[in-house]
Amino acid sequence: MPEPQTQEEVRVRRKLEKEGIVISDKMDKTVVVEVVRLVMDPLYGKYLRRRSRFMAHDEKNECKTGDRVRIQESRPLSRRKRWAVKEILEKAAQ
Repeated sequence: MPEPQTQEEVRVRRKLEKEGIVISDKMDKTVVVEVVRLVMDPLYGKYLRRRSRFMAHDEKNECKTGDRVRIQESRPLSRRKRWAVKEILEKAAQ
């Protein structure tokens, strides 16, 4: 029978964080964040842009389109929403 783990033995998994641009804020308490990453082509060695879109929870509806934000992994909040806005890094120019 396994022994119960103590506080020191339990390892907490770090939550992933990503930075991206808010491309939509039309939903209530939800924003769509686009994260761009560079991937090298295996044959030609050229860097290609790959984008991913994440729906993130924005509790206070603070984010606007064009803001640079940091999102953090969270528990599933809806069918497609598994990220939460951690902080706004840069506000969009109005």
